[in-house]
Amino acid sequence: MIARSETPPRRRVLVVDDSAFMRRLVSELVTATGEFDVVGTARDGDDAIRQVHLLDPDIVTLDIAMPGLDGLDVLGYIMSEAPRPVIMLSADDTVDARTEHAMSRATVRALELGAVGFVRKPSGPISLDVADVADELLSALRAAEVVDITQVRVLARPVPEQRRATDRASVAFSSQQHSSVASSVVVVAASTGGPAALTQVIPRLPAALGAAVLVVQHLPEGFTARLAERLDALSAVRVREARDGEVVRVDTVYLAPGGRHLRIEPEAAGPTVRLDQRAPVWGVRPAADPLFTSAAAAFAERVVGVVLTGMGRDGAEGARCVRAAGGRVLVQDPESAVVSGMPTATVRHAGADAILSLDALPSAITAAVRAHRGATDFPAFEAAS
Repeated sequence: MIARSETPPRRRVLVVDDSAFMRRLVSELVTATGEFDVVGTARDGDDAIRQVHLLDPDIVTLDIAMPGLDGLDVLGYIMSEAPRPVIMLSADDTVDARTEHAMSRATVRALELGAVGFVRKPSGPISLDVADVADELLSALRAAEVVDITQVRVLARPVPEQRRATDRASVAFSSQQHSSVASSVVVVAASTGGPAALTQVIPRLPAALGAAVLVVQHLPEGFTARLAERLDALSAVRVREARDGEVVRVDTVYLAPGGRHLRIEPEAAGPTVRLDQRAPVWGVRPAADPLFTSAAAAFAERVVGVVLTGMGRDGAEGARCVRAAGGRVLVQDPESAVVSGMPTATVRHAGADAILSLDALPSAITAAVRAHRGATDFPAFEAAS
């Protein structure tokens, strides 16, 4: 007798929103995927906590802005007391600019607290954006499905911003040094789990790193600016969203804006940021491969490529180009990643000079940059197998 293969059970989703209309709409979108089931809904924060314990859902979609116990409070409770993948739902584009800014900051904070993704709410049942939201929700649910929840770090108590500002001010380096055009770069790829990982890595880089850092984090338009603000407040190096046409300078971190690929082009004034809206790569824009490939062409062996947690294989081809040009590639240990797809794909396709825990990456990045500058006070790399 031939054994029948059993279809694995579909993941169960709890939908949390204070709007009855939005609970119904999101539930319909989840069910329509054909891959996930809605096990229940909750109308506010207190109800959400009750339903998490009662229903034990595999995944939670959670509204950020709710009266009383808001989404951030609920998220903090879930990740500390009943950890599971949480997808945040943020306000749609119809809110005013001030509210949009606040919501973007709250979303970035949610990603630091352990949320594995977020989706903008649709503006209505017959609006043109419902189909786009449905696609984003399905992608977020699929990412949540493969998350290793044991590797999600909850940054409940981030480094105080005032102390970081003091650290930055205490570092003695001249304005001329700071304005120097970069002769070496660090390029970083991150996706699911990336904001929390970046918050563990970027603030631990020295103010006088001696290289520029360019980061592609898979986020839509409007949220990368808030992430840059957050990282800048926590870090000794300066962090900002990249601007088209600016010259790449040392001791500065540039985040690719949501919705735009970031490339480096060699120009008369020096290596220059170029942003574009060409077709998505691996289904995302910004993508890391265009950045890594252009950095390898512009800087050759003076590139350090870093691939962090994320779903898919973005960064793998770029890492291959970096190594072919003589640069080094550092990869987050797949076993320590929230989602191991990108680190695993990079190691398989490109290899790596070192496979490291998240905690070990800042010192390894600094060591690789100093190696280019001829410094000798850096630890030896542990070769990747």
